Amino acid sequence: MFSFTLLLWITGFCLRAASGDYDHSAVSRTSWQPNQTVAPAPVFTIPASATLGRNVLPNIIDPEAVDPQTVCPGYKASNIDETEGGFTAELDLAGPACNVYGNDIEHLSLSVDFQADDRVHVDIRPRFISPENESWFLLPEVLVPRPPRGARYQQSDSALIVSWSNDPTFSFSVKRRETNDTLFSTEGKVLVYEDQFVEFASALPERYNLYGLGEVIHGFRLGDNLTRTLFAADVGDTIDANLYGSHPIYLDTRYFVADDSGELTYVQNTTDKANKYVSYTHGVFLRNAHAQEILLRPSSVTWRTLGGSIDLYFYSGPKAQDVIRAYQQTAVGLPAMQQYWSLGFHQCRWGYKSWAELEDVVDNFARFEIPLETIWTDIDYMKQYRDFENDPVRFGYTEGSKFLAKLHANHQHYVPIIDSAIYAPNPENPDDAYPPYDRGVEAKAFMLNPDVFPDWVGAVLDGGGAIDWWIDEILRYSKKVAFDGIWIDMSEVSSFCVGSCGTGNLTLNPAHPPFELPGEPGNLVLQYPEGFNSTNSSEAMSASSASRQQEAATATTQAPTSTSYYRTTPTSGARNVNWPPYVINNSNGELAGHAVSPNATHHGGYLEYDVHNLFGHMILNATYQALLKVHEGKRPFIIGRSTFAGSGKWAGHWGGDNAALWAYMYFSIPQALSFSIFGIPMFGVDTCGFAGNTDYELCSRWMQLSAFFPFYRNHNILGAISQEPYVWSSVAEATKTAMRIRYSLLPYMYTLMARASLEGSTVMRALAWEFPAEPWLADADRQFMLGSALMVTPCLEQGASTVGVVFPGVGDGTVWYDWYTLAAVKGVEPGQNVTIDAPLGHIPLYLRGGNVVPTQEPGMTTTESRRNPWGLIVALDRDGSAEGELYLDDGESLEPDAVTWVHFSATNNSVAARPEGNYVDTNRLANVTVLGLPEAPSMVWLNGNLLATSRWSYSADSAVLSVQGLHDLSPEGAWAAAWELTWE
Repeated sequence: MFSFTLLLWITGFCLRAASGDYDHSAVSRTSWQPNQTVAPAPVFTIPASATLGRNVLPNIIDPEAVDPQTVCPGYKASNIDETEGGFTAELDLAGPACNVYGNDIEHLSLSVDFQADDRVHVDIRPRFISPENESWFLLPEVLVPRPPRGARYQQSDSALIVSWSNDPTFSFSVKRRETNDTLFSTEGKVLVYEDQFVEFASALPERYNLYGLGEVIHGFRLGDNLTRTLFAADVGDTIDANLYGSHPIYLDTRYFVADDSGELTYVQNTTDKANKYVSYTHGVFLRNAHAQEILLRPSSVTWRTLGGSIDLYFYSGPKAQDVIRAYQQTAVGLPAMQQYWSLGFHQCRWGYKSWAELEDVVDNFARFEIPLETIWTDIDYMKQYRDFENDPVRFGYTEGSKFLAKLHANHQHYVPIIDSAIYAPNPENPDDAYPPYDRGVEAKAFMLNPDVFPDWVGAVLDGGGAIDWWIDEILRYSKKVAFDGIWIDMSEVSSFCVGSCGTGNLTLNPAHPPFELPGEPGNLVLQYPEGFNSTNSSEAMSASSASRQQEAATATTQAPTSTSYYRTTPTSGARNVNWPPYVINNSNGELAGHAVSPNATHHGGYLEYDVHNLFGHMILNATYQALLKVHEGKRPFIIGRSTFAGSGKWAGHWGGDNAALWAYMYFSIPQALSFSIFGIPMFGVDTCGFAGNTDYELCSRWMQLSAFFPFYRNHNILGAISQEPYVWSSVAEATKTAMRIRYSLLPYMYTLMARASLEGSTVMRALAWEFPAEPWLADADRQFMLGSALMVTPCLEQGASTVGVVFPGVGDGTVWYDWYTLAAVKGVEPGQNVTIDAPLGHIPLYLRGGNVVPTQEPGMTTTESRRNPWGLIVALDRDGSAEGELYLDDGESLEPDAVTWVHFSATNNSVAARPEGNYVDTNRLANVTVLGLPEAPSMVWLNGNLLATSRWSYSADSAVLSVQGLHDLSPEGAWAAAWELTWE
């Protein structure tokens, strides 16, 4: 394992900004000019060979790989015992051991437990486990809790049926009682259970619809030709690769048609829009933290893990949101409620080099009247890139205190990055002393051999000091820097070499990593978005020429590619944790590639091999505990990179190191929808792109799209051009348009977040979840719903001025209203793709009939917005009714002393508000807008008092009633008491 955190000497480089409508004179120079830092004296550079591991070949592409299904005997079940809530059995090998990718476990135990009417647990584990090998197979509940049992259920009470067979070997099947549809069945496949390899498989219907199994950059519907590797990796957002997080859950949605008798038939080809379809969704969760792969093939799913147990939970649904809600309520916990300010806009970049530059950026947002809630810093602020210490010259504490005091006085916020490894100082250099490291060593806070990575597992399972030390360091740092939240990065956990390359080498510190940093000679940032050559031809030509020169200058003579691969075979009685016999398709090669070595030891003797996927999960827990002490009584705000099942109860997540390419703007939508499944609604991406240079067209589109994600942040890489939204006038205008909508909708978004935190509902939603009877929406991921009321349809193609829109539900009478014109959409057929104008600066947005949406006049900060008057948008459905709700509290307290829920209802001649609770909001009601009202009112009353005609108007063209100027009629606040607006 890598024994010291690398000191990253950074020489900034920045291409001149792309042409278009860049306004050089409009921006303070420090916010866009190249970094002028003078290069420091040479330091030791780790050799590139330190990053090279064994040349391994993933099993799924290895022509010599053995298919376990052809050589392994499976198991036979015996001693079946009916229990109060299910049954148990003993499983024994049905023939000679195959030992194909590990040592076969001869004797297993099976337990089937019906835990609720919608959930069944199937558990298969070794029958005989000792303290020496328990961590090989069992995931401690103190690390990842198991779904609790409710009241005892019999199988007859369940929506699911579990059966088993010994013909020809043991298999089990899970069916849906209502439809008799087989949801999961290992029939026809053998169960393989070894100490380093577990495999089980199920047939699936053709053209199945599976979702989840993250984290991955892929379309929302996973398809039937994909291998999902779950192994936390610092790899950047490589398409289809294993990324930062591991979420071993999938949703399976199936569509049926019913005959006259009501009998259902599964439908593969669902293109006939005249059919009446019904869908059912179930969920499958494998509670296992080992490295694993899920092979999705045309008619099956095969699950393979490098250890652990088969700890399966089946959720019956029958709707997708039923599964998601139950999964959060029982398995992973409900999402953390966020502070209100966190829904504002966040600005960051790798390359802000001083407090003065941050102040310039903040001032520029104000100058261009673009709302800014939070300013962030990447690793630039650190002293030699060490956690908990600021650079004394560029980010001194005294200067920072003044800047942050001014920022907070304006109701704005600050969030710094904290990396996951701790610098180990040079023991021969007194000037290199680093007290946080020394305190960590004293507290036994680090993994063993050697010690730079906090040992969260050892802290929980063996009494190590990592968590208490981490809390103390964050508390100490908070007394020097008044931050408002924390950004956790590199938490997979990432290492820049293979093996213990730091052992005995600490006297070489500080060191440079074995690669050039962005912006350094040989690694200039020269990439631009697709289509850049057509809109900025001269700049594209210049960048292309520079790129060719850079490639030529850095080219080296390549040795012939080796065709020799390192393969291992099982060793009787032992595991090979560094090079397991089964090679997963890890994007970084062997398991130690860019990661802590699998044989790294935790306190208590636990190996990294068995807990690798939990590091990012557990650092979020430790950080959450720390912030509870830093900001007592307030909700911690944390954004983390590596996550696991359950991380959402502590933190939000950003989509990692994406690129300034149109493809990644599209991928942000399926990535967000997947994290809705995983119980992490506080999700967003690096808007305008992290890697490479953006341009004004891509950034305009992306700033508008991200305005409808819960977490809204612009961030990019060192050495790239600046991409704050004020850099281009077109981006500034597009941003202000979208932000005005977003900030007016903050009460609605906050209410959605509250519901998610209280009961596990979703914030960003797939169209297929809201309209489950329309199978043509099964792979729809270029549009999405924000709650149940708003549909967002961004333009995702370079050079386009129109976008295709599908209006779900119209065949069943759903009414859609254009956000901008307020008029109902007419003449649309079910499943029809309608071309809508979407010029640059415009993002199509639609209101769904049947919803009441609370709004507030937008301000420059969320604090300002929260002090502004209220409004209601009432979108009537085809029957002339609508409902909605609003959640109110102080916006920050972990356990608010006072809350209020306001319930809205509307008909063709009334709108009513019914507040319940004790939170006092004194902002007045300004306006009510009713959409879809077929006839003009003759009179309008508020609580029985006739309103003057000057207070309301009606548009026959758009069928909209607008009631305004109500401020003086709610002097104690819009929600101080119930009220009703009526008309005739």
